[in-house]
Amino acid sequence: MQGDLIEPLRRAIGERYLTYALSTIMHRALPDARDGLKPVHRRILYAMRELRLGSNGGFRKSAKISGDVMGNYHPHGDAAIYDAMARLAQDFAVRYPLVDGQGNFGNIDGDNPAASRYTEARMTIAAEALLEGLSEDAVDFRENYDGTLTEPVVLPAAFPNLLANGSSGIAVGMATNIPPHNIAELVDACLHLIKSPDARDETLLNHVKGPDFPTGGVIVEPQESMVETYRTGRGSFRLRARWEREDLGRGLWQIIVTEIPYQVQKSRLIEKIAELIQLKKLPILGDVRDESADDIRLVIEPKSKNVDPDMLMNMLFKASDLEVKFALNMNVLIDGRTPKVCSLKEVLRAFLDHRREVLLRRTRHRLEKIDHRLEVLEGFIIAFLNLDRVIDIIRYDEGPKDALMRETWDRDIPRAMSEADYVPPAKGAGPLSEVQAEAILNMRLRSLRRLEEIELKAERDALDAERAGLHALLDDTALQWGRIAEQLRETKKQFGRQYARGHRLSRFAEAAQVEEVPLEAMIDREPITVVCSQMGWIRALSGHVALDKELKFKDGDAARFMFHAETTDKLLLFGSNGRFYTLQASNLPGGRGMGEPVRLIVDLPNEAEIVDLFIHAPDRRLLVASSAGDGFVIPEVETLAQTRAGKQVLNVRGEVRASICRPVAGDHVAVVGENRKVLVFPIEELPEMGRGKGVRLQRYKDGGLSDLTTFTLQDGLSWKDPAGRTRTQTDLDEWIARRAGSGRMAPRGFPRDNRFN
Repeated sequence: MQGDLIEPLRRAIGERYLTYALSTIMHRALPDARDGLKPVHRRILYAMRELRLGSNGGFRKSAKISGDVMGNYHPHGDAAIYDAMARLAQDFAVRYPLVDGQGNFGNIDGDNPAASRYTEARMTIAAEALLEGLSEDAVDFRENYDGTLTEPVVLPAAFPNLLANGSSGIAVGMATNIPPHNIAELVDACLHLIKSPDARDETLLNHVKGPDFPTGGVIVEPQESMVETYRTGRGSFRLRARWEREDLGRGLWQIIVTEIPYQVQKSRLIEKIAELIQLKKLPILGDVRDESADDIRLVIEPKSKNVDPDMLMNMLFKASDLEVKFALNMNVLIDGRTPKVCSLKEVLRAFLDHRREVLLRRTRHRLEKIDHRLEVLEGFIIAFLNLDRVIDIIRYDEGPKDALMRETWDRDIPRAMSEADYVPPAKGAGPLSEVQAEAILNMRLRSLRRLEEIELKAERDALDAERAGLHALLDDTALQWGRIAEQLRETKKQFGRQYARGHRLSRFAEAAQVEEVPLEAMIDREPITVVCSQMGWIRALSGHVALDKELKFKDGDAARFMFHAETTDKLLLFGSNGRFYTLQASNLPGGRGMGEPVRLIVDLPNEAEIVDLFIHAPDRRLLVASSAGDGFVIPEVETLAQTRAGKQVLNVRGEVRASICRPVAGDHVAVVGENRKVLVFPIEELPEMGRGKGVRLQRYKDGGLSDLTTFTLQDGLSWKDPAGRTRTQTDLDEWIARRAGSGRMAPRGFPRDNRFN
């Protein structure tokens, strides 16, 4: 019984989820390849057209516009509608804004637009170009959500808006992300595609150089990579900020950033750079400030005038959003139905095919209008030729309309055609159609002038000629593509260089290969004294102070580590959790106060203790061991960590903790357990590893490892007695054995704390 219920439930859930997924894909997230719009944007523009908010007209409150869109076409939240409309008005977000906003529509710092009751809007010339031909049956209409109105399925779109303004969205199981491009370049590519339908994507890139972002910037993506991206419809573009070096005189200079990457918020960018300065991650970076007004002007100051500007900027490109990767995923709806990842050619072909369909529909619509007008004109001309009889019928007949339709009239033959070729446009029963009779009855008396008859015949001849041209256009594919090419050239002229921001904004350059400079080379080398307390508070005193100098600590705290170093040094901290943490000596807090907890500098857990802290020596090897007596040798360079989280080296579990880290110096290892048994064995018996639990150093029945050291067997094993004197045991035959043995009791005089040092 349960199985019988599960299968229908599974089927029902699958069907409903599929319905939801298709709705999201087709009506929310993915743009149409023909006009490049999602339904919400299309409905916003159509509602503004219905409100007669042309580019030369007045503004209306945004609340009125979003309310009409929500009430008539888009039954979703007005906040979402207003956000979509506001984005269409942002010249830093949209390459060719479709909405002309008046008021606060947000800024590049990431500030939100003002409420819809405060702002006003109207369409731009670009939006009108997308809507051009809508009243000429250029596209299909469908009923709105409640069936009271109709809305266009797609807009006529005079230019390839999908690529011109780009798009982004996340659907169910798929997403799209398309950068904006330059209209003039897109038109050139379309013209080439009309001329050479079999053109390859690589050839089209001779016209479409690449993305053209509204915020400008410098594209440093290699040409080969861009070719592959546009061919497959997937890839990415490296985009950098545009900058220049400003000379301040006396050898001083600063960097001025005038364009930042697309979709990067300027305020957050400055915060990130300021954080790099605060954390001293870029020692050669001095300061950053924002001097922007209507344009962008970010001032970046170096720490020293001797810094190379290119090196500084390349480091900033790596560490901040002054360089970003903009992903391209050209996933769009073909014919408004089928989602597909398209190449550049496929997207342009979809647009051109749409433009041809629009041209044919507008041509047929115009033909219908011409036929209707010719029918009316023929009636008017007949009326002029038989004026007296028409007047008599209108004046005396009780049913003038029927009488006009029954009467036989003299007709005028157009000069453009012979009697044999002439086909009267009349559609009614009789010499005059119902349309003609109605038009004659509605004619004004002032139109009965002789001059009006001449004008009517001239208009008829002109319409006949236009009608013949339209029929020729419908019958000839070459003429159709020629007309489309002509329209595209007009579009290029309209939105080319003479259009505001019509020129290319984003430039191209090769990413300069600057030699990597070690971080230490950028830091001024100065002596310091590193002090770390028992409670883990660390600081750096200026200069090499005496290591026995009394220092101030917090109540209950005291010095644990204190040694001389330099600002260019790296420090290694070994925790009882088996992780190594790397600290930059130049980034340590100053010595005027008590310092800072080391746990704020690295992510050392509260339950972990500091086992050791020392200066990193790249050529050295370390012996690490746990309290259970397991350990191994590791090259010290492999313990360096790149992040605050450190690097796990010695694996420990449960109650076992990392307890010892010693530099390898000598050919033998001496181990002492908590049971005071000492074992000496050759260091070759220890493996060299990068990470792991290690091997057994000494076996214990109870207790664990107390201490170990490395030494040269010929020199003997040394330790300090309670009086501070160094004692050396040269005869070690009694304690030498193989690794992992139990060992023998410590020599006479060995310290009671079981420590070698």
